[in-house]
Amino acid sequence: MNMIYNSANFCVVEFTGFGPEDKHPAGGYEIVDKTLRREIFLGGKDAERFRANVAALIEKQPSPEEIDEFLGNYVGLMTQPV
Repeated sequence: MNMIYNSANFCVVEFTGFGPEDKHPAGGYEIVDKTLRREIFLGGKDAERFRANVAALIEKQPSPEEIDEFLGNYVGLMTQPV
């Protein structure tokens, strides 16, 4: 488990090294919206897509506000209360 992002609005934790390699090859990511107190866990293909999108975002050297805006795209999928 590794916290890869933490702001006043969001926290992102990366999970690696769990389960069979063929079942969880990308590990997973938990995204928490601190304001709404909701979270989502992305695994499998969703985790792979998230990692690729984050890599593309980081190449642009985004501001914290731009990162929060990117993570805000996942808010509609967050159903788990924290």
